[in-house]
Amino acid sequence: MLSDHGPPKIQFTQQDIVLQTLQVTRESRANIKKQRPRVIWLTGLSGSGKSTIANAIETRLHARGNHTYILDGDNVRHGLNQDLSFSHEDRVENIRRVAEVAKLMADAGLIVIVAFISPYRVDRELARNLLTKDEFIEVFIDTPLQECIRRDPKGLYRKALTGGIAHFTGVSSTYEPPLHAEINLKTLEAGPDELAMRVVDYLDKTTPA
Repeated sequence: MLSDHGPPKIQFTQQDIVLQTLQVTRESRANIKKQRPRVIWLTGLSGSGKSTIANAIETRLHARGNHTYILDGDNVRHGLNQDLSFSHEDRVENIRRVAEVAKLMADAGLIVIVAFISPYRVDRELARNLLTKDEFIEVFIDTPLQECIRRDPKGLYRKALTGGIAHFTGVSSTYEPPLHAEINLKTLEAGPDELAMRVVDYLDKTTPA
């Protein structure tokens, strides 16, 4: 006889989930696109120029026939990560999710351009470790904090500096710059198009013939 509360609920565990073997491999997906999958991970302060440079990189790659996609921090928070706050714990989860999405897109053979503040080194290293050797390219958008405050394209620094935004990176929350980024782009020394070309040149130089 069933209880008044219905049949007992079965709890699944991680051990109950088995990876499915797929016939089409990541290599065959990349080969049909005639490109090597990469994750170009742009990190830097708010207002440093990540989204602008990401767009310039994708425009150049798209024009020459590459298959690409941009994962932009603000755009992802409108959908996949709209349930997350800006607490330390949710910032970590924000990067974990986007790293897993970037991995899936790389498995599909795409060149993925990630534009996220991603303030913590350990989280960026987690993203790197999800990919195969040399697929992850960390790009530091190196713009001084005072320049980001001067630009303040969204008015966020003004709010943060007057206490209107809590946990704001560079003001009330820590940003840990990369120690060994593959590419360091100093935005005070060159414009977005030139900086984007440096990334494309790096891709070409590090892609086997």
